[in-house]
Amino acid sequence: MRTFNNILITGGAGFIGSNMVRYLFEGYANFAGRVINLDSLTYAGNPESLADIAERYGKGAKPRYVFVQGDICDRPLIEKLFKDYEIDAVIHFAAESHVDRSIVGPEAFIRTNVMGTFTLLDVARNAWKTSDGTLRKDVLFHHISTDEVYGSLGETGYFTETTAYDPRSPYSASKAGSDHLVMAYHHTYGLPVTLTNCSNNYGPYQFPEKLIPLMILNMTEGKPLPVYGDGKNIRDWLYVEDHNSAVWLVMRQGKIGEKYNIGGENEWQNIELLKKLINIVAEETGKNTNDLRSLITYVKDRPGHDRRYAIDCSKLKGELGWSQSVSFEEGLRKTVRWYLANPTWVAHVRSGEYRSWIEKNYDKR
Repeated sequence: MRTFNNILITGGAGFIGSNMVRYLFEGYANFAGRVINLDSLTYAGNPESLADIAERYGKGAKPRYVFVQGDICDRPLIEKLFKDYEIDAVIHFAAESHVDRSIVGPEAFIRTNVMGTFTLLDVARNAWKTSDGTLRKDVLFHHISTDEVYGSLGETGYFTETTAYDPRSPYSASKAGSDHLVMAYHHTYGLPVTLTNCSNNYGPYQFPEKLIPLMILNMTEGKPLPVYGDGKNIRDWLYVEDHNSAVWLVMRQGKIGEKYNIGGENEWQNIELLKKLINIVAEETGKNTNDLRSLITYVKDRPGHDRRYAIDCSKLKGELGWSQSVSFEEGLRKTVRWYLANPTWVAHVRSGEYRSWIEKNYDKR
């Protein structure tokens, strides 16, 4: 079982990354080392999501939590972080990740997801060289990817680790490129890597433009609930804590140079998911179910919209003994309750006020 002392988490102020930081310090990971959280704080990065973690673990002469605002394409900065904090593991979450945004502005996705990943890999390769030119064995570069790199499924079948890549959007193409770079650095240079491809995540701290938080918030405000096309696109939904427990397990026990699919084994048509969410929001708020259903609005489908994703995670389960711990009913209810209980966080993200919080609490380094 691998152990680490100083973990660099990229994109750790985003949705899944911030939940990973919480999992390491206060979840089942029981991590005793130090986390350096590097995030450029684009629209989806919000260190206010980790204000309590910073308060508990980010103070003193040797803080266990360090936040750095910076760009993964900034090579001098990445080199400095590796040197100053003696990084022995990377969890690479940082990515431009919204398909709609990639259609409108693909260049940012290529820069961050491809060039940013290259920069991290190359700095790690040089930082982890030994005196004889070989690479250390007690280090790890873990890359977070998506099931979208596999393309679209028909009504049957599942994505496995050997499924051929067939990306359909600038976002998924850029993630596919980053996956290939990670594996190339392993095969060419011997860089110790692991890679995971996950299905759709949901849970607390997700940016409000994503499907589940968008629908929750629109319901509470009486706004339309927009559904692409006929609403029958299918996604496999995974609670964010279950995702991060799998990542940590792969990092500690997964085979070097291997990839593992992480899925919820929980397929839902978008329209059926929305109906289930309506029922939960109605129960939690006292709103009328029929009134909420009347807000459903079908809108023109987006270009390149994959019809179905479904993950086969039997390799992860069979080799490492992982399993999901949160049912969809439980996870959705937890998520609804979190958004209802945190209107200030939502308001700060929507208004951009969290930027003022950033300026007060952090300096660019």
